[in-house]
Amino acid sequence: MRFREKRLTKSIINLTPMVDMLFLILLFFLVTSSFIEQPNIKLELPSTKYASTSKIEERVLTISRDGKLFFQNEPVERKNLVSVLKNAFSKQDDKTLILRADKNVSYGTVVDIMDAAKGAGLRRIVAPTILEPEKQP
Repeated sequence: MRFREKRLTKSIINLTPMVDMLFLILLFFLVTSSFIEQPNIKLELPSTKYASTSKIEERVLTISRDGKLFFQNEPVERKNLVSVLKNAFSKQDDKTLILRADKNVSYGTVVDIMDAAKGAGLRRIVAPTILEPEKQP
């Protein structure tokens, strides 16, 4: 009687498809990560419960409830805002404006002021908020 010899076959795991998939996933994250970032505009709501507070009081632009502008507590006309901001930030390395607006100011007014600040060459706009006290039940 003749028996067949059993051939030993080695199982080899081919890693090439797995490496290809890892490179595709890496490429996907590299391409899509640039779309997640909000460019140059950081905006907080006028009052928050959990945001951290900041004590920065330099270069502050204030918008009152009736839409009047004050830069460092001096009244400013809307048509002169770009030139005032350019002059104030011309010798500054940190081009950050603190924008304090009343919570009842219209969104369009705030966007117009942010656009003027961008036109003056400012890189960052920070909108400070007031921390709401926690309510006890």
